[in-house]
Amino acid sequence: MSTNRELRESRYVRVGRIAYRLAQQTQPRYTHPKSPHRFTFPQLVACVLMTYYLDLSYREMEEWLLASSEVRQVLELENVVPDHSTISRAFKKLKKSDYEKMGSLLLKEAGLEGSEEYIASDSTGFSPTGASAYYQTRSGRTYHYWIRAAFAVGCHSQFILSCTTRLGPFGIDAPFLSGLRRQACKYGVHEGGNNRVKKWVMLADAGFDGRGVREGDLIPPIRRGRSGKIVDPVRKAQSDLVAQARLDGLYGQRWKIETVNSVVKRLFGSSIRSRKRSLQRREAVAKALVYNIHL
Repeated sequence: MSTNRELRESRYVRVGRIAYRLAQQTQPRYTHPKSPHRFTFPQLVACVLMTYYLDLSYREMEEWLLASSEVRQVLELENVVPDHSTISRAFKKLKKSDYEKMGSLLLKEAGLEGSEEYIASDSTGFSPTGASAYYQTRSGRTYHYWIRAAFAVGCHSQFILSCTTRLGPFGIDAPFLSGLRRQACKYGVHEGGNNRVKKWVMLADAGFDGRGVREGDLIPPIRRGRSGKIVDPVRKAQSDLVAQARLDGLYGQRWKIETVNSVVKRLFGSSIRSRKRSLQRREAVAKALVYNIHL
């Protein structure tokens, strides 16, 4: 005996709807008064975000839209689809601040402000090419830098609360800490009125140890020298605090950022397609935004 079951909404339709709504509320309708006005800029922004969500090239995205009538309906593209070059130009017009506006709106709608007790930070690397290491070696085109993206993730919601990027080989993550803290601060738990008291805790590994570490942060101090002993009283207290947090199971919350890094690279790609370095950094921010939309 068969029963009628309603079809659930496709996640592609849901992601397209959210991306289009965020773009409509944060981006201008047109970027130039004398543009052809065949597509609104929010429509093109939604196509850009769908491109990175699906991890497709711009040409592949054009073909995918032609085959996806329900997504076209959500994006109000029933009669025409933007060319791959149009989607590419729309991506180049988007700045890092545009992604941050859309991301902030999404987090505000999710009700995350002042809700996180623990915020974990870590960095990950994106390859500047999709070519394998073997091909790079044989062709003589080896890359000596990666696009580094550092994320701050709410341990309860697992949303990416802040993102910052830079170019260069991997090293310590301490320079990322102040920027991540500044952007993610409003999502942490606070008490009091105008003079609010910080009640949330920053979690990170020893790579973030530096001058940006504040009292109460669960960041292990780096042990230097042959003996590896910590002599400074402040750093010794920091080490004892982290050791106690490990025993209590609180420091284990940091592993959620490792999961988020894995999901971002597994679903949305571990390489960067742009050639200009300024655009390469924006791609990493775009991946963080589509991850939040995916949740």
